[in-house]
Amino acid sequence: MIVRYFAAARAAAGFEEEKFHLPQGATVADLLEAVLAVDRPEPPAGTPPLSRLLSRSSFLLNEVAVRDQAAVLGPDDVVDVLPPFAGG
Repeated sequence: MIVRYFAAARAAAGFEEEKFHLPQGATVADLLEAVLAVDRPEPPAGTPPLSRLLSRSSFLLNEVAVRDQAAVLGPDDVVDVLPPFAGG
């Protein structure tokens, strides 16, 4: 599965996207746990740590909002991480 990061999440992750290989039956929660297990450099000044951003982010699964982190993922799924943002 692929995780794509946007805005502050991209800065905190240090990548625009990452690929993860999780066992069959893995959930969004499992994927987020794997994301947090990656050893990352400190984010740029003023950027919250990825763990804090993930706890406040919205997620899209194959471009559809997913609120249930127990949703099961397939090997070709794409999860987008959309951190909170201000403006309008």
